[in-house]
Amino acid sequence: MDSQDRVVIVTGAGRGIGKAIALAFAHTGARVVVNDINPDSARQTADDIVAAGGMASSHVADIANKMAAQTMIYDVIEAWERVDVLINNAGVEPTGSILTFDEFDWNRTLDVNLKGAFLCLQTAARAMKEQGGGVIVNIASIAGRAHGLYNRAAYVASKTGMLGLTREAARELAAHNIRVNAVCPGVIVTPMTEHLRYDTEQMARWNQEIPQGRLGQPEDVTGMVLFLCSDEARYITGQSINVDGGKVMN
Repeated sequence: MDSQDRVVIVTGAGRGIGKAIALAFAHTGARVVVNDINPDSARQTADDIVAAGGMASSHVADIANKMAAQTMIYDVIEAWERVDVLINNAGVEPTGSILTFDEFDWNRTLDVNLKGAFLCLQTAARAMKEQGGGVIVNIASIAGRAHGLYNRAAYVASKTGMLGLTREAARELAAHNIRVNAVCPGVIVTPMTEHLRYDTEQMARWNQEIPQGRLGQPEDVTGMVLFLCSDEARYITGQSINVDGGKVMN
């Protein structure tokens, strides 16, 4: 898919799914803004893109902070004069029982996963409206749909909220030629899930529950994201699409 010279912001692109998405967009010719809260991770992804012949810059920002999120997008517009695509991927996933879960962890999860996505979406959409359109893809989770996760109430709540945000943003922004969709990955092999994969019994259960019989790779998600951002998907908005090997079917 051709993204030649399109300006694409990917949040949380220092590793995992976000990094795979950033690399995929760069491969199609996009100018990629790599966001991450970790300076080294952000710089490494951007360096990998440039080393492969692509165009990228890194921008360190905590997207849960309104000023930081807005400044990042303003800086992109100042540098490249537009924002064509926003991928809201940044997220955290602390674990703990509802009975003992700390309020700080609850607030941080909702702030990063949901409020941060809203702040980036809001600021990018304002720019997209002025330039005549754009595309936003929220990286949610099957945990926000029909498949909850044990000891992850805050994460599930944040991803469920992201699906609602996707629908309402798509409804409102369609008049400005802005499409908004969500991708809901299943269990993907990333640093975020590494500690879970040490449990061999859980791994066996997961593989048994997935019709394709395997966990996903970050690259399994990128194809859907690229498609949703392409002109071939111009009549698709307000949708939440599972990428999970068939674990959740609806």
